[in-house]
Amino acid sequence: MFKGYKRLLFILGCMAGLILILSRCMNAANEIPPDVRGENYTGAATCVKCHSKIGDSFAHNAHGLTSSPANEKLLSGFLETDSNSFAFNDKMKVKIERRDSGIFQVAYIDGKQVRAERFDVAFGSGEKAFTYAYWKGKKLFQLPLSHFAAIRTWANSPGFPINKMYFDRAITSRCLECHSSYISSETKQVSALAMDEDMKRGSLIYGIDCERCHGPGKQHAVFHLENPEEKKAKFIAIYNTLSRKQKMDACGVCHSGNTLTTIQSVFNFKPGDDLNDFYAQDFVSFGGANPDVHGNQTSMLQGSLCYRKSEMTCQSCHNSHDNIKGNMPIYAQRCISCHQTQKHSVKTLKRGVLKSNCVNCHMPMQPSKLISFQTAGNKNVNPYLLRSHHIGIYP
Repeated sequence: MFKGYKRLLFILGCMAGLILILSRCMNAANEIPPDVRGENYTGAATCVKCHSKIGDSFAHNAHGLTSSPANEKLLSGFLETDSNSFAFNDKMKVKIERRDSGIFQVAYIDGKQVRAERFDVAFGSGEKAFTYAYWKGKKLFQLPLSHFAAIRTWANSPGFPINKMYFDRAITSRCLECHSSYISSETKQVSALAMDEDMKRGSLIYGIDCERCHGPGKQHAVFHLENPEEKKAKFIAIYNTLSRKQKMDACGVCHSGNTLTTIQSVFNFKPGDDLNDFYAQDFVSFGGANPDVHGNQTSMLQGSLCYRKSEMTCQSCHNSHDNIKGNMPIYAQRCISCHQTQKHSVKTLKRGVLKSNCVNCHMPMQPSKLISFQTAGNKNVNPYLLRSHHIGIYP
């Protein structure tokens, strides 16, 4: 009788423990809001509960800001300081105007309004430029004027016609694959040679978020909410554990140029995946080609002797969590960590303080062959300068 009583107590204790564990799982899971990407995702708002310092820094860097709502807060500084108009000629111009329902780019011919579209989405961190888009139903289109930091004013959007106002350049999910974390889209065939795409506006996740680089995080979040004493990260991609190729693939998913043909949406890419399963061409080959400085950082780096004669990766110089863009002394120290014995000629030394800026000499700003812009009243096309990631000795 006594043994049976002990057995019953043991069973009841196990059941109570199991109920407690399950209730903790349910409570932790209930703390995590649903994510449009699926049940395995948790969203950046959950991540910052435990990683607030990283979140604060990341929110201000180029990855976190690569797309955002084009609201009054973002645009107000430009509207207060600029002329807010761009004249193609004496008769034709685009003006930036506040209206009751938002801020618009408004086209005029001979003083008569012919088109007006609202700022809805901003692309870019603003460090070099912002370009903008408007929603029309389930489609997104680029606005004709962009704001360039180098000239501190508005100019014709890159690649747009220089002699007319253009509102009809579509921005597709392929663009958003590298300028956002997700958007739901549906493609349908409208003819034998043409496809059409609809995108769900409310599903857009702005910027590059935590799970875009670290993979789905719900299991990770639930585990650590249940086990706050566990400090070793579980169920999430840790870059230190990836191979060199896997690290380069994780960056190369968006930094391999915009001329590659996708086999499947790169929204599906997760750290550790093989990028060759997503692009139709071998993105790692350099082969003596001359890739454009816009978006081709991985291929340019892989063509450098620094890369080929070491085990360096993008993470050797960059920490995606940091907001140190433009801080040349920090980057110079990362160069010197591998080049402590490098000697320069007296002539070279006279050009500047090398310990504070290796980058401008060995990774100079170069004009993009794909992006340029035109300023108002000027028929000439202006170069758009970007940092070369082909490390070398330049004239």
